[in-house]
Amino acid sequence: MLTELSIQDFAIIDKISITFNEGLTVLTGETGAGKSIIIDAVQLLAGGRGSVEYVRHGAGKAQMEGLFTLDSDRHQIHKTAHQYGIDVQDGMVVLNRTITSGGKSICRVNGKLVTLAILKEFGKQLIDVHSQHETQSLLDPDNHIRLLDLYAGERIADAKQEYTRLYEKLTTLQKRYKELSENEQEISQRLDLLNFQQNEIEQASLIPNEDDELEEERSQLANFEHIYNGLQDAYNALYGEQKGLEWLNMASQSLQDSKEYDTFINEKAEEMSNHYFLIEELMYELRSYADTLEYDPQRLNDIESRLDEISRLKKKYGSTVNEMLEYLGKVEEEIEQITDKDSHLSKLEEQIEETYQDAYLEAKQLHELRETAAHALTEQIHRELKDLYLEKTSFSVFFDTKKNKGERTNLHHNGFDYIQFQIATNPGEPLRPLHKVASGGELSRIMLALKEIFARHQGITSVIFDEVDTGVSGRVAQAIGEKIQQISSQSQVLCITHLPQVAAMADTHKLIQKYAKDNRSSTVVEELSKEEKINELGRMITGAKLTDTAKNHATEMLDLAADYKKNYG
Repeated sequence: MLTELSIQDFAIIDKISITFNEGLTVLTGETGAGKSIIIDAVQLLAGGRGSVEYVRHGAGKAQMEGLFTLDSDRHQIHKTAHQYGIDVQDGMVVLNRTITSGGKSICRVNGKLVTLAILKEFGKQLIDVHSQHETQSLLDPDNHIRLLDLYAGERIADAKQEYTRLYEKLTTLQKRYKELSENEQEISQRLDLLNFQQNEIEQASLIPNEDDELEEERSQLANFEHIYNGLQDAYNALYGEQKGLEWLNMASQSLQDSKEYDTFINEKAEEMSNHYFLIEELMYELRSYADTLEYDPQRLNDIESRLDEISRLKKKYGSTVNEMLEYLGKVEEEIEQITDKDSHLSKLEEQIEETYQDAYLEAKQLHELRETAAHALTEQIHRELKDLYLEKTSFSVFFDTKKNKGERTNLHHNGFDYIQFQIATNPGEPLRPLHKVASGGELSRIMLALKEIFARHQGITSVIFDEVDTGVSGRVAQAIGEKIQQISSQSQVLCITHLPQVAAMADTHKLIQKYAKDNRSSTVVEELSKEEKINELGRMITGAKLTDTAKNHATEMLDLAADYKKNYG
């Protein structure tokens, strides 16, 4: 949920910070007070299109920051954060956006700079804004199959995972087939290049790990004098009269002479004797290794020349000799495929056909599961529409498939289904795509019915309604208020409204007011107490002078709303 929102130098807003709670928060106020401006700021925070017009006059930049808290570590936002290397701790996500007066947009997620596209990815998983004048994801036919699958839940998850695996395998095979089926000139040019690369690598006669071994040998020869002198100095320090081994021998002999008188000396005499023999053996090893060393300037030149050749090949074929040898193997495999193209194409055709049939069967299972889910969804939506006094409205999930010229069913990443939500608002009318139905209050109610169902499946933390109740009144307004309150039981809801029936349902009521200071307009947000709620509802009822009758009516509305929430909960 959106826990904290800070806005600075945005339109008529000077600087405000708003704390939001769970459940339904209603924002009311006079027209022009800045209610929709706050929603505009939230939309920009979620990756919406910005403009320098949003920067408050005289300010250098507009800033928006929102703190979102997640109640589950399985929220999809964690996967997105991991994808972009963003750390999410204690279930908190902070979105930040700055728009400068020069038109530059700066976006951050948990303090990390991101592109606007990445900010939008986070935003769409955290916030869902619905207004009278905005095309919503629920209206977009491209999203309908995803929403239906979300509604189906775990019943479809396993089948979809298996289909995805097969479809990815199918597309990989089809891509390879297309590459092998390209025109002869391109294939011939590719074969010439591969043969050249193969010859160049083979002529180098590379040996696994050769570069590492040569680097080590070069280091030894280049530092021969330093290495040899070090060995000689160490040996000379140990061997000879008045040198290390002689002194160790004297120490050992001294302990040996006294060991029979003291148990401690007896123990240490044995240790000293062992150390002496170990050092003596080490001395001989140093001398033997020094005797094997031989400085060969010609060998050093040969190594330098070989490493230069390997370095030249690394620029083309890999950062190590082993990587170049792996690349050679791939080249040889591709050459073999091209030279035996017809045989490979035939094998690929068989693999493609076999994989297509397997994928088609999985797609068919997905279709059957979706049909079952669509039937349940249709019944539930009809019940929701009835609650909103749209009992004569018909809803349907339309299934379609597409075939190619050979009458073969086309598969896509979701199977072979093309799904579209359709609706008819009056009896006798044909079903039409959802995005083509009537606008205004009727469309708002349809959207509310859909959101009531999908809110629990989409994983959205905050749903925002911006004056979706425009154009309705009476019992319909009451039904809309009840439906919005129901949605708030699944997800945090922020709602701008002019209807007292909706405002009465609020768990938190915030009043937005505009005031003038130093000949500048500014916006303030105040959370209302119960008495202040009554006065604000009364003002919304009368639209003018606040009367005792209006206050009594407002009190009654709040009591009825409290009873409804108690019974619904």
